[in-house]
Amino acid sequence: MIRAARTRAGNRMRPAGADGLKHLAARMRTGVAIATAFDIEARPWGARCTFLATVAEEPPTVMVTLRSDSPTAHAALTAGEFALNILPRGARTAAELFDSEAADAFERIDWTVPRGATGPHLRADAQVVANCAIMGHSCHGDKVTLFADVSHVFLKSLLRCGLLSAALAGAGLTV
Repeated sequence: MIRAARTRAGNRMRPAGADGLKHLAARMRTGVAIATAFDIEARPWGARCTFLATVAEEPPTVMVTLRSDSPTAHAALTAGEFALNILPRGARTAAELFDSEAADAFERIDWTVPRGATGPHLRADAQVVANCAIMGHSCHGDKVTLFADVSHVFLKSLLRCGLLSAALAGAGLTV
């Protein structure tokens, strides 16, 4: 097994390889994943994934399904890459925002593009973000499945997650 490279970026650990995929898979149980990508005009797009699974540890690979008529799917396929944002339980507002794939979604949410990012990272809402490079895709009816290699996984401390920060602030505590 290849030893994973790790670097610190603020409060985020960036594991790579199989180690990064394990961190990603452990957080996928929330059931809410948002794929984000930039179109050819550098506009950000995002959509809730209808299906997500790990495919292989080496190379670290995920399978993501989106609606085939989705602007996010089109942007990701055109760019050949996307970011996979895993939301914690209870991140209902962000999940609903990206369910609709509203053109102004990124005006209504906190996001960033770290150096080397393959798509927008949902700074306040995602507990983990994976940079993904598309290796292939398959269309089935109204869905498109993207097969992507995971290059880096950005982990956020649960205490830094926007949802928990808001809950703690409501209780008079600070993070």
